Amino acid sequence: MSEPISRMTMHNVGGADGGRLDIFLRKLLGQCRLSTIDQQHLLALPFQLRDLPAQASILHEGDSARVCPILLSGFAYRYKIAADGGRQIVSLRIPGDPLDFQSLYLQTIDHHMQALTPVSLALVPLPALEQLAEARPSIARAILVDILIEASIGREWQLNIGRRHALPRLAHFLCEFVYRMQLIFAHSSDEIEVPITQEQLADILGLTPVHVNRTLKTIEQAGAVVRKGRRLYTRDVAALAQLADFTPLYLHRDNAN
Repeated sequence: MSEPISRMTMHNVGGADGGRLDIFLRKLLGQCRLSTIDQQHLLALPFQLRDLPAQASILHEGDSARVCPILLSGFAYRYKIAADGGRQIVSLRIPGDPLDFQSLYLQTIDHHMQALTPVSLALVPLPALEQLAEARPSIARAILVDILIEASIGREWQLNIGRRHALPRLAHFLCEFVYRMQLIFAHSSDEIEVPITQEQLADILGLTPVHVNRTLKTIEQAGAVVRKGRRLYTRDVAALAQLADFTPLYLHRDNAN
């Protein structure tokens, strides 16, 4: 396994290249308002590009980060490991997401992060982010809002695992995935590929892979998802929302208005 990004030293850091950080800016603008000048400062952040294969380590628990990776493409996940070796996935990260804003304020990384698919990252030096946040209060607020919304999603995941049965639990996760992807990519179609295996869904939802498979069959029979070979696609978001009793309040999509 490759060395975690959190342990790497930055060399030859350049500036923004051809709007590479546009997707990051789009993510922040979906959560709060930023002036044109603030947007220009964000797009001018220095960074180093890094492409990693699926399953590559991005963050390692116990490390002190030197950079904040921005996910430009692909998917990643945060996870924790229990004493007996069991893994719990605690967060799914999608394109546009900053992967470690918390290291702006906390000394030590308290979880692991791994690439779910091949990923492209923009590695922004933490000092550059710190200086920009100090100089531009609106950008500091945007960082805080992103941290708070991720915490809100974490609370919903706790409720999902702790109090919902398997069917609404899985349907709720899939609804959230669609809503988040639509915010970034402005999808008009309900059909979105979910690049997650049944084993990974089990680690997200606190279920066994067998239970996930049975539940997916039920959701597929309801017409809400479709499986094409080993690939899973959402098909009918309204049907998923009904199965999950889903309300997107916790995603705070109205915060940028």
